[in-house]
Amino acid sequence: MSRLQVVSGKGGTGKTTVAAALALALATEGKRALLVEVEGRQGIAQLFETEALPYEERKIAVAPGGGEVYALAIDPELALLDYLQMFYKLGGAGRALKKLGAIDFATTIAPGLRDVLLTGKACEAVRRKEKSGRFTYDYVVMDAPPTGRITRFLNVNDEVAGLAKIGPIHNQAQAVMRVLKSPETAVHLVTLLEEMPVQETADGIAELRAAKLPVGRIIVNMVRPALLDGVDLELAKAAPRSAIAKSLSSAGLGGARRGGLAERLVDPLLQQAGEYAERYTLETEQRSVLVEQDLPLHELPLLAEGLDLAGLYELAALLRKQGMS
Repeated sequence: MSRLQVVSGKGGTGKTTVAAALALALATEGKRALLVEVEGRQGIAQLFETEALPYEERKIAVAPGGGEVYALAIDPELALLDYLQMFYKLGGAGRALKKLGAIDFATTIAPGLRDVLLTGKACEAVRRKEKSGRFTYDYVVMDAPPTGRITRFLNVNDEVAGLAKIGPIHNQAQAVMRVLKSPETAVHLVTLLEEMPVQETADGIAELRAAKLPVGRIIVNMVRPALLDGVDLELAKAAPRSAIAKSLSSAGLGGARRGGLAERLVDPLLQQAGEYAERYTLETEQRSVLVEQDLPLHELPLLAEGLDLAGLYELAALLRKQGMS
């Protein structure tokens, strides 16, 4: 598995949930994973039922087998101060710049700089090593921006091309791109079996490939259980009303004659079957579109009990079982 796992997806597909589950899945057998948030929504803190994350790496969970999950909510302003201190040794002057509003000014005149800082912080965590020579983190999982912005967000080299041809900013962008366009990185896309998310996923894959960014896997989230297959649906459509009523009656659901409870249940049952058939057909079509992308395909179920911390661990176990660890 690549050491930097970037997770994107259309809004509403549950990409933050998948990123968190993936971090748990990777942090097994004593491994250490860092889960990075770049959008300032504090979604990770909510999922792990903890207080808002500060701009520091903090352990938030223990994975099965003794692994550890750390989390970091990257603040672009503080990341810029880190950057200025690292390359220009500003010391207390950096705090003065913050008070003067220089941070907002810098990111306003150079919007791409913000993405350089966000991706740069994640890539620094990927490369960081302990004194022993071991990597600080075995994996870094980034809860990235939505699919519509992911290629531009990751392709920071283009964004900073007009900022500087030489110097620390240029060198930083080049170092980031060496990580992002290498086998060390994999960009996973989260979707639902619905037309708009699937189309956005297909478009996102095409854009990532055109930018020569490493596409990883497709993760279909919130998949509802298959109650009937295509054959069963056809049989249900062809069955006479009287036969359906008798079947309901034999199951103890009242009389099959006209006006009986079983007979009155036929229409609602057929309506539900019709709605299910439409959804089944749509999901089958959308799954085919995803298969055409020629990428590994994983599916996570819609949790009947809703998503809580136990559900997050359940999803992580499913990802491990499907080979995403």
